[in-house]
Amino acid sequence: MSEEFDAVLNAVGPRLRELRRRSGATLTALSQTTGIPVSTLSRLESGQRKPGLELLLPLARAYQVPLDELVDAPASGDPRVHPRPVTHNGMTVVPLTRNPGGLQAFKQILPAGPNNLEPDPRSHEGYHWLYVLNGRLRLVLGDQDFVLTAGEVAEFDTHLPHWFGNADAHPVELLSIVGPQGERFHIRARYQPS
Repeated sequence: MSEEFDAVLNAVGPRLRELRRRSGATLTALSQTTGIPVSTLSRLESGQRKPGLELLLPLARAYQVPLDELVDAPASGDPRVHPRPVTHNGMTVVPLTRNPGGLQAFKQILPAGPNNLEPDPRSHEGYHWLYVLNGRLRLVLGDQDFVLTAGEVAEFDTHLPHWFGNADAHPVELLSIVGPQGERFHIRARYQPS
């Protein structure tokens, strides 16, 4: 661990020098901007002084870069999901979560064009929640037939035979969350008059 720590600290000086050169600033100008003495800045860049937060924070502000970039911090677990869209039967599905066995969220895009498909309702384990972002979505639940428009939501047990597709010739975008059986969605909000 100490070798890795030393390597990170030793790389800070050259990185600071490169940032200053790219910005076209002199040590004197940087000193005036940050309040750090020129001699300290010079020792930081040459590696003769170890950087601390009291020096790195004003430098990050002066260069307008995140502190992580100054020290080239190792990755600490990227929380972003890097979705890989899948297209099947013309519909594009973009996974928004990685949670096998739990709640899974998807963005689905049904392309423009007439939907000549005859609904073929199917059932399976789970619970489904749909939110229409754009377009008009036809949703068949059992023997009921609905048209959902932008901003409308549907929630149903997937044991009930269901099917969805375009309600007209325009594309439809929707968010879809599927959960295991018994997993239900609850919005808890209380109206508080002002």
